[in-house]
Amino acid sequence: MRTLYLIPSLLSDRNSLYSIPPDVVEIINDLEQFIVEDIRTARRFLSKIGFKKSLDTLKLKVLNEHTSQDEISTLLEFVMLQNTGILSEAGAPAVADPGSEIVKLAHINNIKVVPLVGPSSILLALMASGLNGQSFAFSGYLPIKKNERIDKLRSIEKRSKIENQTQIFIETPYRNNQILDDILQTCRSMTKLTIAANITGKDEYISTKTIKEWKKSIPEIKKIPTVFLIQA
Repeated sequence: MRTLYLIPSLLSDRNSLYSIPPDVVEIINDLEQFIVEDIRTARRFLSKIGFKKSLDTLKLKVLNEHTSQDEISTLLEFVMLQNTGILSEAGAPAVADPGSEIVKLAHINNIKVVPLVGPSSILLALMASGLNGQSFAFSGYLPIKKNERIDKLRSIEKRSKIENQTQIFIETPYRNNQILDDILQTCRSMTKLTIAANITGKDEYISTKTIKEWKKSIPEIKKIPTVFLIQA
C-alpha cells in the first residue's frame, strides 16, 4: 500500500529542530518524491532540515490554489507510483491549504494517509491565547472587500458570544494592519482579541487583550505572518 505523508513545514527561520522532531526528519529522508505548494520553498525547507538525498534528483509536483481538478487527478497517479510527502509553504498541510484535495482522493483510493508531527500556527495560537480551547472555529481568510469583511467580523463575533466559542482567522500579511483596524473599529470594547505574530520565530509576539485595551497600544504587524483570535 502506498503512503501519503503530511509534512508540516517551518513557520519561521528558527532552527528546524525547534519545530520538526528528528524522527520526522528520518521519515522525510526516506522519500524521493513530494507534492509541494511552492518548489523553491520546498527545496529551502528540505535543505534546512538536512535532507540527505540530492535535491536535484527529487521528483516534485506542484499543488496550489491554481491547480485544476484535472491536474489533481494526475497528482493522484503520481502518489500511486511510490510513497509521497506533501509539503505546505508553511505549517501543516491540508489545513488552510490546498493539500486537502489530494488527501481526499488518497482516502477514496485506499492510499494510507499519515500526518506527521510539526508546527501549526492555528493550534499554536489557540494554545497560547488563553481563549476557549474547548470550542473554537477557524474561518480562514475573511473577505477582501471592506464592507463584506466588517459584516463577517460582526457575524463571527455574534457567534462567539452565543456559543462561547473562540473564532480564529488569518490574513495575507501585507493586509494585517487593515484587518486589525477593522477589528478594533467593529468589535465590542470587551471582546477579547489575541494577536499571534511570527509564531515560533525568535521575535514571536503573542498577546491577548480586550478591544478597548488594544486601542491604547496598536502593534505594527504589517508583512508579519499573523493569526487573529476573538472571543466575545
